[in-house]
Amino acid sequence: MKFKTFAAFVGPSVFLMLLFIAAPLVTVFVGAFQLTQPVVEMVEEETCTPGFVTQTCTTTTVTRPVLDEFGEVVTTTEWVGWTNFTRVLDPEAAGAAIRAMDWGQLMQVDFYAALRFTLMFTLVTLPLVLGTGLAIALAVNNAARSIRGPVIFISLLPFIVTPVIGALSIRWLFIGDGILTSALEVWLDRDIAMFAQAWTIELMMLFYRVWHVAPFAFVIFYAGLQTVNQDTLESAIIDGASRWERLRYVIIPHLMPLIIFIALIHLMDTYRVFEEIVGFTSQAHVISLQWLTYDFLQPDDAGNRAFGRASASAMLTMVGIVFLLIPLLRRTWRDHKGGSH
Repeated sequence: MKFKTFAAFVGPSVFLMLLFIAAPLVTVFVGAFQLTQPVVEMVEEETCTPGFVTQTCTTTTVTRPVLDEFGEVVTTTEWVGWTNFTRVLDPEAAGAAIRAMDWGQLMQVDFYAALRFTLMFTLVTLPLVLGTGLAIALAVNNAARSIRGPVIFISLLPFIVTPVIGALSIRWLFIGDGILTSALEVWLDRDIAMFAQAWTIELMMLFYRVWHVAPFAFVIFYAGLQTVNQDTLESAIIDGASRWERLRYVIIPHLMPLIIFIALIHLMDTYRVFEEIVGFTSQAHVISLQWLTYDFLQPDDAGNRAFGRASASAMLTMVGIVFLLIPLLRRTWRDHKGGSH
């Protein structure tokens, strides 16, 4: 293929990737080392009480942001090095909590509370999604052909639902006098408040994520099962291999590239968990790293946004994703090198 033809096909994709992926990443990286603050001025403000004869006026000095000719707040940006990262990580409070072996004190720092939930959420849901997806794929693959279509359609419904809508649906089933909460109260003969403590909210979030993502794993595994060598399976059956042994020594090794692929996608997506926090309105009990970045971008009482800390939080989230992906990427690289020889 000529270079001009290759460039004509690849050029638009490369341009869009640079525009919508590379440029924002560079902006976030630079912003993590900068501090943007509004320019303020001290002005005297006179306040008078109601009335005419007995009116009393007092003069106070207040701080106001400086506005430009268009009415926008004037800001200044300066390089602050690692200050934003220090503010997010709060090493002094974290160090004191670690020295005192006080887990509760460490969880008072928002970043570590978000990191704990994000890691737990990611690492717990990964095997559940893989196991559930593989179980559904095996069940559908062994089902009668006449019912495979309807079963596949029903199995894919959770994956089709918009994430926030799905999270809200699960929340409505349990919050207050929701259908499932009411049923549990009648069954257990006691009042239940599913949203009164963090651990029940986390359980519902775990359930929702597995319910929502397992169909994706099911589709990938089901497609992979269609390519399993039937001669190998028949040989295993003739040799007396049990169903579990055929699964362990024939099917799973064949599906291993797909398992790694699903794990990569799941880790990258789940480590950025955000929809569940919004859908379950769990900010008072449970937060994630992605939600923490979002919270930094919310304006405070003065209308200011912590862009520097939000950028630092986003960079730390990206570093965490890279660390989680390294083992899988190394496994993929070893398999690629082994297959190329």
